[in-house]
Amino acid sequence: MPTKIRLQRFGKKGRPFYHIVIADGRAPRDGRFIEKIGTYNPVSKPAEIDLDFDKAMYWLQTGAEPSDTVRSILSFKGILYKYHLYRGILKGALTQEQADLKFQQWNDAKLHKLENASKEVENKERSESKKRLEAEAKIKDARAEALAKKRADELEKEIEKAREKKAELDAAKAAKEAAREAAREAREAAKEEKSAE
Repeated sequence: MPTKIRLQRFGKKGRPFYHIVIADGRAPRDGRFIEKIGTYNPVSKPAEIDLDFDKAMYWLQTGAEPSDTVRSILSFKGILYKYHLYRGILKGALTQEQADLKFQQWNDAKLHKLENASKEVENKERSESKKRLEAEAKIKDARAEALAKKRADELEKEIEKAREKKAELDAAKAAKEAAREAAREAREAAKEEKSAE
């Protein structure tokens, strides 16, 4: 069985962390390996890839076959493109300088693309955050307005109750005053009748 470049799983349940290793194809996934050439952490955003470029190139040149996931990692890091250019040099289609120039151009374009993508993500996050804050502010204003209206209604009801109570008290006071006045007049009338007798 040929040598494989594959992932060896570490980390706890639901939070994987991988070592990129060179292993015999017959060895179990997390078993014995020949050499560790890097790490891959898919949990972080963006995923963290730490890879020894020269060792990966060496093992590709010696015939190691990468697994599907490792192939995509190697492609992302540019190792497969560098290996492609290396094979072109061996066939005589390119010189070393041309291959280095092509790889440098590809790497610069890739870095530029990644920077633009990260800026777009940052701008998108900022705009989403701004929209979320605006929506929260609208909700807060609506709640404050509803609360102010409710308080104003309650205050108006209390004022109305106070007016009614004052009116009742005034009516009771006027009735009491009228009863006193009537009692005073009755006493005076009684005094007059007594004095008239």
